[in-house]
Amino acid sequence: MSKLIAMLGLAMALAGCASTVPPSSVQQPMTARPEPRNYAAPLNGSIYNVASARPLFEDRHARFVGDTLTMNIAEQTTASKNSENKSLRTQSINATVPSVFGLPLKSLQGMNLSAADNNSFDGQGSNTSANDFTSTITVTVIEVLANGNLLVSGEKQIGLKEGEEFIRFSGVVNPATITTANTVQSTQVADARIEYKANGFLNSSQVMGWLGRFFLSYLPF
Repeated sequence: MSKLIAMLGLAMALAGCASTVPPSSVQQPMTARPEPRNYAAPLNGSIYNVASARPLFEDRHARFVGDTLTMNIAEQTTASKNSENKSLRTQSINATVPSVFGLPLKSLQGMNLSAADNNSFDGQGSNTSANDFTSTITVTVIEVLANGNLLVSGEKQIGLKEGEEFIRFSGVVNPATITTANTVQSTQVADARIEYKANGFLNSSQVMGWLGRFFLSYLPF
């Protein structure tokens, strides 16, 4: 008993020390520092800066590690499913014991036996789901792939008095889909991972406790 109490106390202590930031499944890291670029150009001056310099006729779209890109999240999903199953089985058995002399249990001779079985099943199911997620988030290029596509990732944190909200995004962007305003629609991003999570007492009240989940995973009913 004392060992059980000690284990429960240790688990509660670990739970209290755990981070309040919700776990994420987006590509990590969610930001990256720009890589140094060496140009055959003069040193820094009053206007010119080597670190931020780009060729005169180069566009201003995101293309290097550390560049930022604005994502317009406009996701709408609708799914519907209907199913219906029917099953019917009928079975009957009739038997007659003839009158035979010289056998035991003569009182059963001439008796008619009859059995009937009827089994039916009728099941119906319906499921409808609709989701709408609209937001804007600026992400960072964390890797430039061999074919020129950009692996981007980013996070936005919004602090409220009831807790914090986290908007996270990651995916692979084709530079050809980047607009002149350096923005991309989320529907044009490959391998997109979009998250909207929160912490605080309001979010915690909607989640089953760890002890309840522990016992629920072992209960056979």
